[in-house]
Amino acid sequence: MKVITSDNLTETVLDSFSRCTDPRTKEIIISLVRHLHDFAREVALTHEEWRHGIEFLTATGKRCDGIRQEFILLSDTLGLSSVLDAINQRHEGESTQSSLLGPFYRDGVKEVEFGADIARTEGEPAVFHGRVLDGDGKPVPGALIEVWQTAANGMYEGQDPDQPEGNLRGRFKSNAAGEYAFRSLKPTSYPIPTDGPVGRMLVATGRHPMRPAHVHFRIQAQGYETITTALFSSGDPYVGSDAVFGVKSSLVVDYVPQEGKEPYFDVERDFVLLAKEQT
Repeated sequence: MKVITSDNLTETVLDSFSRCTDPRTKEIIISLVRHLHDFAREVALTHEEWRHGIEFLTATGKRCDGIRQEFILLSDTLGLSSVLDAINQRHEGESTQSSLLGPFYRDGVKEVEFGADIARTEGEPAVFHGRVLDGDGKPVPGALIEVWQTAANGMYEGQDPDQPEGNLRGRFKSNAAGEYAFRSLKPTSYPIPTDGPVGRMLVATGRHPMRPAHVHFRIQAQGYETITTALFSSGDPYVGSDAVFGVKSSLVVDYVPQEGKEPYFDVERDFVLLAKEQT
């Protein structure tokens, strides 16, 4: 009978997965176990600290529902989501850079017309427009563009019962020239939810919970890779210290003031998609 000791424990656990028939599953679980064991040894983890960790993960699961995903928030604030983003954007420089989906994306939003106003609450008006292009600079007509952002109070529609259904969420298609346009509001910086375990973790570690002002975009078209990205406001005080590490310099845009009977901010930005065969 094999005697398990502190010297052979990790290898014994790894050997227990030797019958796993799926190569990728086996690769992931073996690496996970090895890193977990090394982590515990490196920090000399105590039983009490281990128990607190289990309680933290349990509390995180209990805060997940159809609107809020606390585990995604945890992944975001630990930088894991951005690591995944970097790993999976294999053609950086050839297409628009991606950014985080975030926990507040919602499917099934009603499609609106070109140039529609998606704001149903008060704020500083803004017009967003540009083109959807392929890697050769040619227009991509009929691209499905989804956008979502916070209201002036820093809350998404799904968080705030006082906001009308579908506020500041839009779903529309690029025209024959690949152009898109919609009216909305200039977004504001906002704190990620701090009333759960992730918020308590930030407080305990001396971190702020703020995200810089941004508008989320998700763009898909037949024959092209779908991109999830965002446009960040250049004048925001948190653009250099995003709580979820989602800002990339190529995604920072200026809100250009426009004078007139009704002043507004203008944001022009093109998006580049990669054909699937390029990936």
